[in-house]
Order: sequence, then structure tokens, then C-alpha cells
Amino acid sequence: MERIEVTAEAAEGQSRPASTQGPDNADSPFVEPSAGAMEKETEQGFVWRLGGVIKTLRPHQWVKNAFVVAPVVFAREIFDPALLTRAASAFGVFCLLAGAVYTMNDVVDVTADRVHPVKRYRPIPSGRVPLPLAKVLAAVLVVLALGSALLINVGFFAVAALYFLQNLAYSFKLKKVPYLDVSLIALGFVLRVEAGGFATHISVSRYLIACTALLALFLGFGKRRHELAAAAADVGKTRASLERYTAGGLDTALVVTAVATIGVYLAYTLDPSTRAFFHTDYLWPTTAFVVAGVLRFLQLVRSRPKAESPTQEMLRDGPFVGIVLLWIGLVLWIVYNLRPGG
Repeated sequence: MERIEVTAEAAEGQSRPASTQGPDNADSPFVEPSAGAMEKETEQGFVWRLGGVIKTLRPHQWVKNAFVVAPVVFAREIFDPALLTRAASAFGVFCLLAGAVYTMNDVVDVTADRVHPVKRYRPIPSGRVPLPLAKVLAAVLVVLALGSALLINVGFFAVAALYFLQNLAYSFKLKKVPYLDVSLIALGFVLRVEAGGFATHISVSRYLIACTALLALFLGFGKRRHELAAAAADVGKTRASLERYTAGGLDTALVVTAVATIGVYLAYTLDPSTRAFFHTDYLWPTTAFVVAGVLRFLQLVRSRPKAESPTQEMLRDGPFVGIVLLWIGLVLWIVYNLRPGG
């Protein structure tokens, strides 16, 4: 384990511009650098810090904000340019908010992250992004996001503001409370869906809300189970709430939420109102892909102990991504094109 940490630290150091690496790597003090060399170092330092800022915003995690588009998809309005534009605007607002939340969370956790075997190499705890810059960045993103939300409509602004306040409560206090921390994460996904409904003036189905909440709980409990296994006896140095989680409790929560997610989705596909709205009796076979996705995620939780997070691994996992893309393709084909008996 020590060899891995040293290698990662060395790699991080090699990626820095010479002017930021300290005296051991500096030019000779007897040679005055030219103006061109200093300008080049300044440019390299700017690019290096900019890369750290982008990494802090976690753009690879913004895919979660696609939940704001769900109401448009399941209302069969995906080809309406006006609604798609409003949904895209809502997506952009939540990407700004997500960047602010990730930055704010890293600022709050900077002390703990500096002793974490993986998180210590993130831009803020490693010093690549200075704390003052991170705080200003978070504030600017929040102002831009909420200002843009207000331009969409008041209802959307209210949900976006609630999402931000919920994340504030999570970051500063409630993430230390077991099970409540995961519940708040699930609430964030529900708020994304509701925000999409407000932005497009589409009434959100109770099934869509239930499936979103249960799926988010399932993914959240899977992440905590992975963290608990990785932390072993040293749980206090990773996440405070892990001290009060148990492997048995999380395994039970995973089973319950997995079964509930699959059951509610199947009930949705078989509901008479769903079949009447989509003019098809053939949405239920898509449940097979939901089952496959759930099982694959459980496998990632168990088989990738060295990964930082199974929710990150699933976005890089070929089989999981393939399952999701097949599910999306089949649902769109059935909902928008297949009309047996219609």
C-alpha cells in the first residue's frame, strides 16, 4: 500500500510545472531565468491550476443531472424543441450547482481528505487549487446557477435553491449521520427530476419519483458498503458516518432497495395507465436490463475494493454502460416508435 501512495505522489509531482515543485527541482540560483522562460512557467502554472479547477468540478459526474430530462422523455415530448431547450437549460443550471457543491464539499473536508489514501491527491487537499480560490469559485458558481434558474421560472428556482440548501446541510452536518446521509443524496436525485418537471411544466409521475428515490438509495448504500469494506478498521479516517454503519445493515439495505427498485419499475411498466399512455403492452421486458444493471453494480461493489467509488467505476465499466445504453435505446424505441395494437 505504501508503494502505491509513493508512486501516486511522485506522479503528481512530475505533472506540476517546475515553478511549483520546490527548491529540489528548481533551476540553479546562479542562472537568472530569461523573460521567455518565466512567461512559459507562468503559462504552465496557469494551465496546471486550471486543470485542477476542472477536476474539482467533477464534470464526469454531471451525467447524474440528466435526471432533469426524465420528465420530458417519459412524457413523450422529447422531439419538442421548446421543451428540450428548457430541459437543457435546467441541466446546465444543475451542472453549475453540482460544480459548486463538489467544490464546497472538498473545502469542508480538506483536513480529512489530506490523510485519506486516495482523496489526498484531489486538487484542493493537495494544494493544486488554493482554498481561497476554491471558496470564490463555489460562490461564483452558486450565483450564476441560481440567477439562471430564476430566468427559467420561479418554481424551478425554488427547487434548485432547495437542492443547494439540502447540499449545504449535507456538507456541513448531516453527512455524518448514517442512513440519513444516503437519504439526502437520494433526495437530491428526486429534486433533479422535480426541477425538470417545473422547468418544462410537465407533471412528474409518482412512479418516476419512486423509482428515482429507490435507485439513488441503492447506489448510495452500495457506495457506503464499498467504503466500509475499503476502510476496514480505520473507518474514522475516511468518513465519519462509517463508524456507525455495519456490513450487515448495509447488505440488508442493498437487498431491500434493489428488490424495491426492480419491483416498482416492473409495476410501472405493467400499470394500466402506463400502457394506455404509451399505447403499448411491451414496456415490461425492459425490466430485464434494470435487473442486469442492479446485479452488475453489486458486482462492482464487491470486486473493485481498490477503486475510489463504485459509482465512479460504473461510469467507466463497459458492461454496465452497455446495459444502460441498451435500456435507454429499447425504452426510446418502445415509447416513441412501437405501437402494437395502436
